[in-house]
Amino acid sequence: MLTYASYLDKKTNLVQSRISIVAMNISVSIMAGLAIFQARSPFNIQSEGGPSLLFIVLPQLFDKMPFGTIFYVLFLFATVTSSVVMLEINVDNITNQDNSKRAKWSVILGILTFVFGIPSALSYDVMADVHIFGKTFFDAMDFLVSNFLMPFGALCLSLFTGYIFKKALAMKELHLDERAWKQGLFQVWLFLLRFVIPIIIIVVFIAQFM
Repeated sequence: MLTYASYLDKKTNLVQSRISIVAMNISVSIMAGLAIFQARSPFNIQSEGGPSLLFIVLPQLFDKMPFGTIFYVLFLFATVTSSVVMLEINVDNITNQDNSKRAKWSVILGILTFVFGIPSALSYDVMADVHIFGKTFFDAMDFLVSNFLMPFGALCLSLFTGYIFKKALAMKELHLDERAWKQGLFQVWLFLLRFVIPIIIIVVFIAQFM
């Protein structure tokens, strides 16, 4: 999201865009969850969630559904676009938006991503017996990223934005002027970033191991 936001026009209202994106994301997630878990029952497909829900249950579900191939193609398209997003983050950081280098680094990073993704792809097949701390390679990577790297990244982003990022620049990017209510809204946002969000992240991180 941050990488894509860097390509926006300077006149784009980030606050309005953020509200729309968050609202659509939550709505689609809720509807998808309700649809998937309700659709499992008629086909007697069991799953507790996690990676197996996405990579085992959904393919089985689409295979049994009428016109399931269409849904599978949409699912495949979603995974490809997500991969492009993750690739773009690295390409953008390396090339610093220098278009002359984008093609080369896109190919290099794409190949590296494919190679490093092979063990995860084979975790439910020929590498099913390979375990790291009792987990398959895919589950181990999922556990590492979901439980450690993502919370740590969110914590660092919150602290950086709250304490290091210049207030004047933040207000400029958010299109906030000197009106009192906008200044108050900015102070609330800053307070949340500095104190509330870091505490919540730390509490949730600790709670998952209790």
